[in-house]
Formats: sequence, structure tokens, C-alpha cells
Amino acid sequence: MRVYVPTTLAVLAAAHPGGVLEQVAAYAVTPALREWYVSDDIEELEYAALNRAGQASLRLLAADPAAARRRVVVAVEVADSAVGAFAGDEYQDQASLGRVVLHGPVPLAKAAAVHADVADADVVADVTAAVAAIGAADKGDEDAQFTVDGAEDHELLWFATQEIPNLLA
Repeated sequence: MRVYVPTTLAVLAAAHPGGVLEQVAAYAVTPALREWYVSDDIEELEYAALNRAGQASLRLLAADPAAARRRVVVAVEVADSAVGAFAGDEYQDQASLGRVVLHGPVPLAKAAAVHADVADADVVADVTAAVAAIGAADKGDEDAQFTVDGAEDHELLWFATQEIPNLLA
């Protein structure tokens, strides 16, 4: 099963030497995500899960003021048995659709790719604004959601796992 693990460049840099990402929250194509999108197109559904993970990366950036303002998502292939259902509220809002819990750390050797924002001034400015607005957006503020959506207008770039050192440089 492919899962999308939201993270930051700082967390990825700390995980890279040891080869293990300690993150336990991830996003995947779940029944709730399929139902929300009413789609059987697996590529479309995986893209939606990736975008959910990108938004979760904004929340991680909000919790770490020193982190570089770039969203990072690690796409990882794991066994189905390594993934559990998110045990959050019974009602899942749109942002938490597809959220899953991983049973243990993620070996970076299982990573298929890393998706990250480009280090472009316009992208970084939009991500910085989205980080500042994500809390209000989560509470239903439509103007804040518009700001968050501005960051999501920028596609996360695909990086091969061999490119992680260059991404971190």
C-alpha cells in the first residue's frame, strides 16, 4: 500500500542519516477518501491523498517556526498490515479524509519518492502565508482557507530518493 507521510525538511534531515522516519501519521487511499471523491481512478485518489499530506505538512510547519517554509511529503510503500485506521473523531472533516496511522517507524529505504515545494521565493511566500493561516482555516475561516489554497496551487515536485541529500542541501 502506498502511504504519504507529511513531514518537514528539518525532520527529513534528522531522519536521513539513520534511514528511519519516526512519523506515525500518514495519508492513503481509504474507503472514506474513495467515498468523498466518488472515483475509481486510483491515480486521482492517490493525488488527493498526497494533497492531504501536503496540507498536514503545513500543520507541522506551523508547529516548528524554525523549519524552512516548504511542504514535504514522503511517499512510501508499506504492507497493508503496517497501516491502521485513524482513531480520531467519529466524524472526519475533509482535511482528515484519508488519514491513517502507521504501526511503527518508516524505513526510508521503502520510500518511493519525496514530494516537496521548490525553493522559489513566490512558493515560499505562499507556504509561509498558508502556515500562518492553517489554524484559522481548520476552524472554518473562509479567508484563511483561501490563503491555504494559495499554497496548494503550487504542485509538490517529485524527487527520487537518491536526491534527498540534494533536497536537504
